[in-house]
Amino acid sequence: MTDACIRAVVESIHSSPTQAVLYLSGGASLALGLLMSVPGASNTVLEAVVPYSRMSMIQLLAKIPAQYCSQQTADEMALLAYNRALKLSSPGSPVLGVGFTGSLATSRPKLGDHRFHLSTRTSNRHWASTVTLSKGLRSRDQEEKVSSYFLLKAIANACKVSSTFDSELTESDVNDECERFFDEDQELEQLINGQICFKVYPFSSGKSNSDRKIILSGSFNPLHDGHLKLLEVATSICGDGYPCFELSAINADKPPLSIPQIKERVMQFEKIGKTVIISNQPYFYKKAEHFPGSAFVIGADTAVRLINPKYYDGSYNRMIETLSECKRTGCIFIVAGRNVDGSFKVLEDYDIPQVLKDMFVPIPAERFRMDISSTEIRKSRGM
Repeated sequence: MTDACIRAVVESIHSSPTQAVLYLSGGASLALGLLMSVPGASNTVLEAVVPYSRMSMIQLLAKIPAQYCSQQTADEMALLAYNRALKLSSPGSPVLGVGFTGSLATSRPKLGDHRFHLSTRTSNRHWASTVTLSKGLRSRDQEEKVSSYFLLKAIANACKVSSTFDSELTESDVNDECERFFDEDQELEQLINGQICFKVYPFSSGKSNSDRKIILSGSFNPLHDGHLKLLEVATSICGDGYPCFELSAINADKPPLSIPQIKERVMQFEKIGKTVIISNQPYFYKKAEHFPGSAFVIGADTAVRLINPKYYDGSYNRMIETLSECKRTGCIFIVAGRNVDGSFKVLEDYDIPQVLKDMFVPIPAERFRMDISSTEIRKSRGM
């Protein structure tokens, strides 16, 4: 196998639209080096983490695994990597999570098998493989070459690019693999259950070079002109960013939306060609973790609740601490005027704490004022 052949596959991976997060432990350093050595790696690799020590793995998984080198651990790593890729990726890009853990030859003879476990996760596919290598057939470097080539082929397959090179497994090596595909309903069920953090429906035809999302959150029951105009004005104020709507399937004080309800509301955005994200977080401090660096578009009524200690167990300090954490993610709030208790209020009507003021950007009333509400529309339609 030639270096040129490997390089061609890596270049194909980097030219695909897929963006990936890799969690690799124990025997994949060659693969990582090959991925990062070819120009264009930043198009694909959002983050690569090597949780090599036991404590590093414990912190990654947030638990002590039953086995550090196992298919279950690789699967959990891949799911964590997939969720991380969702948070770091460019809006609308397909994402990939990769988990790898191996126990290969060392300077001392091993009692157990020489093996590696690999898992890849995309929006609609989970692929897993356990490879047991013939003991004593190869040196450590040779075993790592096999595991790295196998890993590169798996990444190429997940990115839907061809890989013509041989992963160099022999007839005496054992490869046990399985594959599962998910339909839309299963993806949404995983989101409601908290396995995945959000799902993007990239209906917008326009593209943005910015990684920043400009997000208008709501229930959109129904979506109306006020929502569309507000996001349009907020996007013009930000100057750069990818405008999208966000609907949480989980509500703070109501039952979760059903899958048919979610799909019905998503159809509204498909009809008008606007991107919508379905998340599982009703609170803005959690949305900030899911969408770091984003600009959230809110009304003045929401802004005043954000800074009200009442919603932080009555603690002013906890409110400051919580919103400061949002600030550290790079998030800001674009605030539109709203009717509050019968009068029109704008951001300047409220006393924002000094330490948080640069997080809140007002939309001038002359740029946007629309008193329409989803509640009124539902009433007018007899809903």
